[in-house]
Formats: sequence, C-alpha cells, structure tokens
Amino acid sequence: MPGASQIFVGFRALGYYSNHVPLQVRYHQKHQEHYVITCVGKAFHTYNCSKLGIVSVSDSHPDTITCMAVDAYLVFTGCRNVIRAFERGRQVKHTYEGHQKDVHLLLPFSNHLISVDVDSVVKIWDIQSEELYLEMTFDNRTFEISALMHPSSYLNKILLGSRQGSMQLWNIRTNKLLHTFDGWGSPITVVEQAPAVDVVAVGTESGQIVVHNIKFDETVMKLYQDWGPITAIGFRTDGPPVMATGSTVGHIALWDLEERRLLAQMREAHGTAVTGLKFLPSEPMMITSAADNSIKEWVLDQSDGSGRLLRMRCGHRAPPNRIRFHGNNGQNILSAGQDSTLQSFSTVHDRHNKNLGQASMKRQQAKKKGIKNDEHKLPSIMDFASETTRQSDWDSIVCCHRGHKVASTWNYQKCTMGKHKLEHDRWKTQSDMGVEALAVTITSCGNFCVVAQSSGHVDVYNIQSGIYRGSYGSPKAHNTSVRGVAVDGLNQVTVTGAADCMLKFWKFKSKQLLHTLELDSPVSQMVLHRESNMLAVACDDFTVVVVDMETRRVVRRFSGHQNRITDMTFSPDARWLVTSSMDCTVRTWDLPTGSLLDCFLLDAACTSLTMSPTGDFLATAHVDDVGIYLWSNATLYSHVSLRPLPSTYQPLTIVMPGTRAPSDDEEEEDIAEPESANEIPAFKSPDQISAELITLSLLPDSRWKSLTNLELIKKRNKPKEPPKVPKAAPFFLPTIPGLEIKFAPEEEGPKEPSSKIINLSSLQPQSEFQRLLQGCMDKPDYDTVRNKLRDLGPSAVDMEIRSLAPEGGGSVELMEEFLKFLHHVFTTRQDFELAQAWTGLFLKVHGRVITTEPLLQQQAQQLLNTQESTWQHLQEKFNQSICLINYLKSATL
Repeated sequence: MPGASQIFVGFRALGYYSNHVPLQVRYHQKHQEHYVITCVGKAFHTYNCSKLGIVSVSDSHPDTITCMAVDAYLVFTGCRNVIRAFERGRQVKHTYEGHQKDVHLLLPFSNHLISVDVDSVVKIWDIQSEELYLEMTFDNRTFEISALMHPSSYLNKILLGSRQGSMQLWNIRTNKLLHTFDGWGSPITVVEQAPAVDVVAVGTESGQIVVHNIKFDETVMKLYQDWGPITAIGFRTDGPPVMATGSTVGHIALWDLEERRLLAQMREAHGTAVTGLKFLPSEPMMITSAADNSIKEWVLDQSDGSGRLLRMRCGHRAPPNRIRFHGNNGQNILSAGQDSTLQSFSTVHDRHNKNLGQASMKRQQAKKKGIKNDEHKLPSIMDFASETTRQSDWDSIVCCHRGHKVASTWNYQKCTMGKHKLEHDRWKTQSDMGVEALAVTITSCGNFCVVAQSSGHVDVYNIQSGIYRGSYGSPKAHNTSVRGVAVDGLNQVTVTGAADCMLKFWKFKSKQLLHTLELDSPVSQMVLHRESNMLAVACDDFTVVVVDMETRRVVRRFSGHQNRITDMTFSPDARWLVTSSMDCTVRTWDLPTGSLLDCFLLDAACTSLTMSPTGDFLATAHVDDVGIYLWSNATLYSHVSLRPLPSTYQPLTIVMPGTRAPSDDEEEEDIAEPESANEIPAFKSPDQISAELITLSLLPDSRWKSLTNLELIKKRNKPKEPPKVPKAAPFFLPTIPGLEIKFAPEEEGPKEPSSKIINLSSLQPQSEFQRLLQGCMDKPDYDTVRNKLRDLGPSAVDMEIRSLAPEGGGSVELMEEFLKFLHHVFTTRQDFELAQAWTGLFLKVHGRVITTEPLLQQQAQQLLNTQESTWQHLQEKFNQSICLINYLKSATL
C-alpha cells in the first residue's frame, strides 16, 4: 500500500534463483544464444547460458507462478487460473482466462497453447487472438492428467500421462482419442521426447524409466532408479546416446542407452528434488534447477561420463537468521541461513555474490563425504560479527552457532571457513552441558574477538592465531547467560549485557570492572554504534533503551512493540534507530527527539535487519522467506517531512518489493524476436517526450538573453561618427525589414485623396504577428504564434512586443491575448527559456499599463501562478539530480 512508510520504499529482493517450478530453455535466433528461464515465486528470471548472467526480470504476478512454458517468441506462465504470455522477458502481451481451477501444465503448440488445470480440464487457445479453440474434460477418478507432451513429427497430436499410470494419444484437431497405452502400474510423473522419432521416455513414481515406442506400442527398454520417483528426464543430442534422470533426493543418474546400463551418478547435485533438467541442443551442457534455490550448469566431459559443475547461481535453501552489511561501501550483505551456510549478496549485481560454504567442524572430511553426509556439520549460525580492517591478512568473520559452545572463524577473501575453532580449555575439565555461544563481536582493529556464552563467561581471543587472551570477571562476568557484548571503537571499554538485567562496563585490556548499570528487564540483545558510542539494548519486556557509553547512563527509552524484538540497527549518523519485532512491524525512532518517526507493517515478521553504511538501503530478512529485501531511503533523493507519530498511530501494511527494481538501471537485453521486419517502426524524435518534462528551444543564447537589455546594448554599440553617404548610391529594390529578405510590393492604382486629420494608428499598420495574435481571439492557435515569434530576431521581438500597447498601435485586447499566449506556453512546457525572456520583456515594457487595467491584472495573476508551479517542478528535478550526483561522488571517493 503506497504511503505506508514515509522513509522506506521497496526497492528489490535479493537471493532468489529458482523454486519447484521446472526451468525452461529457449534459443534466440537473432542473438544465437540459449536462455534459461527460472521461476522465483511471483516473477521469473531470464539468464543467458554463456555466463548465467541475469538478462531480465518479469513483471510481478498477483500470486505465485505454478507452471511455465516457452516458445520462440513468448514465455507463458500459469498463476492461479489465469495464463499470461510475456514478451521481451518481462511485459504481459496476452492473457487467457477461462479455467475454474489452478493451471499446472502448459504446452505451446504451433499457433496454439494447451493448458491443463488440476481438475484435468484441457483448454486449447489461439495465442494471438486469445480465443478458446477446444476444450476437453477428463475425470480425475479415471484419468488425472499429470504429464503433457507433443510427440515430434506427429501432426495435431498430444500425449497425455495420468496419475493412474496410463497414457492417451489425442488428435486435437478432430478431438478424437487415437490410442490408449495401458501403463506400467505406477503414476506417471514426466514424459519426454527422445531424439529418435516415435520414441518417448516415461518416468514413474516408482522410480522406473520406460523408453517406449508409441507408434507400435512397444517398450524398448526399462531402467530402474533406486532414489525414488523420477522428477525430470533429459537427452543428450551432441552424439553420445545418454539419458539423464533426476530424483527427489537431489541425485542425477546418467544412462547409456546403447548398453542399457547406468553410466554415471552425480550425487548431491542439488539439496532437494531436481525439478528442471535440460540439455542444450548439440552441446555437452546440462542445466538443472531445484527447489533449493539454485541453478547449475554442468559440462559432461569427465572420464566416467559424468558432469562437472561449470557455473552456478545459488541462494539460501532455508531462511536467513542474521544479515549484516559488510564493508563501508554498502554493496555487500553477509547472510547466515538456517541451512548452516554463510553467503554474501551484492546490492549491485549477482555476479559479485559469494558463497562461503557450510559450517563444519572438520571441513576436509566434509568435502570427501559430501555436504549431506557430513557428520561434523555445525548448527545454523545465530549471530556473527565481521570487520574489514585486516580481512586481507587473516579471518575477518566470527560466528556462533545454535546450541553450540564453539565459535567459528571465516575468511571473506578466500570465501571459506577459517582454520580456528574458538573454544576455552575449561570445557575439557568441566561439564559443558547446555553451554552455547550467544553473542560475538570483533574489535575495530580486526585483531581480537569477544565471545559471550550462556554460562556467563565472556572470553577474548586473538583472531589471527586463535589463542585465548583472557576472560572478564572472576570466574564469570555474569551469573546468568550473556546475551550481548560490544567493544567501543578505541578498544578501551567492553560492555556486556545478560539475563540478570545488568549491563557491565569493563576495561578491554586489563579486564577490570568499571561500572554496573541495572535495567528494568533482562537484556535480549545489543547493538553498538561505534562512531557515536551509542548502545541500543533490547529487553525482554519489548522495550529498547539507548545507553551513552561515555556517561554510562540511559539516555532514551522506546516502547511500542507488542512482541519480541528480533533485531536493531542504527543509521550511519546515529540519528535513527530502526527496530523489528515479531509483531510484524518495523519502527524508526528518532534519537535526538526520542519520538517515533516511522512505522509500517509487513506480511511476514522481520527476523533481522541492517542499514547500509552509506544510508541508502535498509535490508530485511523475514520468517519462512529465503530472500533478502532492500528498502531504499527516500530521504536521500526527495524531500520528506518527518513528524513524530502519535501514540495511537495504526501502521499500514507495506507491499514487499519484487526481484526487479521499480526503475531498473541494469542493462537488459532485448530477448524478443520480431516476427517480420515490417513490424519495426522507424524512429521519429518527438517534440516532447513527456508532459512532465520541460523542453528548451535550443536557440542561441543571443536570441533571448539580451531581450531585456536591448536598449543598453544598442546604446553601447551606437557608432561614434555618423555614417558617411557614398558618392554614388547603387540601385536597389525596396525590401521589408526582417530576418527573411522580402521585396516590398509596388503600390498600384490611383491614390485616393488623403484627409488632413492624421490617425496615429494608420501610420503603423498591423504586423503579421499582430494579425496572428488577433486571430487567436476567435480560434486559439498559439502554436503558430509561438513559431512566428521564434523566427524573429531580438530587435524584431522587441519591436513586436512594444507595439502591443495602445500608444504603439496595439490595444488592450492584444495585450490580454499575449498574456494568454504566454500562459499557454508555460502550460505546454515548451520553449521554456524563450517564454521566460518574452515574459520579462513584456512586464518591463508594459508594467505601467498592466497596473491600470483590471483585465490585464487578472491575466497576469494567472500567468504568475502557472509560472511558479512550473518553476517549482523544475527546481525539484534540479535538486533531485544534484543530490544524486553528490551522493555518487561521495560513494566513489
């Protein structure tokens, strides 16, 4: 809902790559490149197969996508009971509505599209006209459709597989059942066309793969996979007769079809069921996807016939527990997931993402046995701290794990787990039942880390060597579990917070207790802003207190959350404190005034949040969501009036951002192919791209800058001596003054006797400009007037504007019409600088006449209002551009 938050605006989501919907591969004839399309929930991504780089992100759907299909020009998606066809990989071109239930199978068929819903209703659509061509209904009790395929070289025919195990071959042109295949006693999960004509591969739920000839209804061979149901089937087309099958446990089997045996196994190719498996035509390349949020590209060049991993794009398989920005540039986010992995996501481009691996006590053995079979796998990371000061020299990240007393180190540069496991020797002699590391921090120098444990011990270690350097308190810092620890920026003071409602301040080096501060409730967690020495402490009573490390006193107390506080973060200047809670709200508190500035609701509770060191983004992680959401700080690029919210404020729900930014500046490739060259229109530059923009005339500055100072310029350029008359003047034809050379017509006919009474207006007849302006009174045509005035030089413009007054041969009506003309020019926002110059000259010359005429005063007031609103709009654009340029300059320094 727009307006739910004054400060934060949804930007985009990170860490999404695939889900349970099978991937699709298409070939672009113009680019001569293959593209892979994967589903990420409410949108789909398009990647090029050469580098697995993202090409485009589709527009968002109202709900999650249930199925996808592609042809040479369009991408088809099924969302609920509506089918959409996308062109250029992102824009909806066609919509097909008519199903009563959710669509789960799609098949493009020449100029038609075949769709099947969960009630086994088959509909055939005309792709271009969106009209329904044919409808077939099946009974789920006798034939529940589970697979759909078009056999190669079979005209107007489709093959349907069912949950009952049988198959049917239909002619969709005549709507006739041609043949029924009895099946093999198990539900059919997938049907795939083999490279040989008339041969298809059928995967069953029992793990049996049947290679069947549908022309003669004969089984060519039967293979059996021990890993459960068949989830995907693919065939190599580059030479070797190899078939690949996917399983529900993430393994891939490669079968030699000539010898009818298992050729190789690719175990643990994915963490979950392999849902998408495609071979690139005439290449030994295989692309797979699964619900573990990963895309993998394999090249089959091993000696045993198996494949090796060539490229990969992966995110978390389980939701993140903790996220933090890493570094001072605000471009990398460290994320610790419930899958025990630590990953780094880039806010700039996916190519900069890093996967630091899975936490394990014995990393070498885990590599040999496989990640799934790792007996020494550590639990998920609950808290971590990172520092970039010495990350090029040694480990720069320290993590503590759920229910585990050992803290692990990680190396960001090498993208791997460190060699040190931080554990005190006391646990070798004492009982360590139930002891776990709860909080950790790294000093700003990058040499030491402090680990707080549930037993009340707070230990200091050297990160480079992993050697123990002392503990706080004797024998313990607290009598209860320590839930938060922080060290100031100068390594002078260490503060610890525990469940005994105590905050204790210690000397970092001598471990001496300096001060004890008692709070009203047990400490839940702590966050320190080192530049300002402000410490935010979340308590179990859902309140947040801010402690000044210098005076060691509580300076602010915030209350308003209705459930447990999950995370906190400071803005870079320490003016704001952003907190999240299990009540699904995110609140922004103003520290100088101690008031609530912003509050909004989310569909899912935020489990962790962090703010960029540059202040441009707020990143959030949510319950049961594997992605990381970025929210842009609107106060950096627009004026936001921040006022304290009342205590009775009811927050509104904000819409979660999609995987594509609202104004994506990444260079997207055009992946649509025009059907014919005649469809490409010739480019024509418009006069004005948008009504919101302001267009200049592009005339030289001398044509409009000197209008108001023309008298001074003429006086300054007056010759010192009078011009000398030549002795013999040459013959010339009389011309009309102006920019264009026009000869004066000769006067014909007898001259009428003139009156002795002189009419001043007759001495100066109406010019062409005045006649055009006079004609606008009956039929407004201000564009012609503007074009005429554009063609005149500065002196001619000055003369025309001066002649509008009654004493110059004009009239009040002409002056009023000229003000209406200026109002029209400001309204259309064209020739903006010329309109300003014309207005200035008109007011300078005729200011006295305007003050005496009520009609002119009314028109001048309307012109003033229009000019002010136009200039205010232009000034906002200037301020926004200047702010963005200054930010980019500061970000790149």
